[in-house]
Amino acid sequence: MLNLCNVHKTFNIGTINKKTALCGIDLHLNEGDFVTVIGGNGAGKSTMLNAIAGVWPVDEGTISINGIPVTALPEYKRAPYIGRVFQDPMMGTAANMEIEENLALAFRRGHRRTLRWGIGKSERGLYRQALEKLGLGLENRMTSKVGLLSGGQRQALTLLMATLQKPKLLLLDEHTAALDPATASKVLELSDQFIAENHLTAMMITHNMTDAIRHGNRLLMMNAGKIILDISGAEKQKLKKADLLQKFAEISGTQEETDEVLLS
Repeated sequence: MLNLCNVHKTFNIGTINKKTALCGIDLHLNEGDFVTVIGGNGAGKSTMLNAIAGVWPVDEGTISINGIPVTALPEYKRAPYIGRVFQDPMMGTAANMEIEENLALAFRRGHRRTLRWGIGKSERGLYRQALEKLGLGLENRMTSKVGLLSGGQRQALTLLMATLQKPKLLLLDEHTAALDPATASKVLELSDQFIAENHLTAMMITHNMTDAIRHGNRLLMMNAGKIILDISGAEKQKLKKADLLQKFAEISGTQEETDEVLLS
């Protein structure tokens, strides 16, 4: 479902601020994979997701989604294949529009627009059913402005919007980092639910080692723009936080006493 081949990205080339963010990334995701990505600040996690999403062009290498080459495509042309939830709950929704209007925008993504009534009765019923799955009572507030929702409610709505059209690839970029622990747990639970129900292929960046171990069927660890660890299957199921710290220390050469600061 996703192929990255020898992907490189360097920022500020030719200046004293030159920063190599990705160093020949090779990655293959099968359909239905749910991959968690962990690593310290500056490891290249968000750069990799932005490269996949087309936020900026890569310097070298190729990217394909569902067998379709997207390396040269701008961000808006990749949008039909990708659903994305950002760290900031404010980024995935239009605050001045109603809940049902936000859902309508997400539902129409990739489709031709026509001169007809915005939201019909049957469509409104579809949104109500979808909102009921969140368990937040938003199905009774469909005409409320999204700006009136809490951060957790907005993030849950953004997650629903990102999965409404069943994208080929779902990108979760530290999407619970700005939430309190209880709300973060709820959003992660919903993430697992939507990914399983829709059989989505997903990547989730997190700084939380426990979440990285607990969720998904595969775990990647990045350091200095490279994937330094790739664990899946039974090995991932048996993985403990202490094991992850030890592996990071062994592979990266970082002192173990600083690992938790880097990864947590």
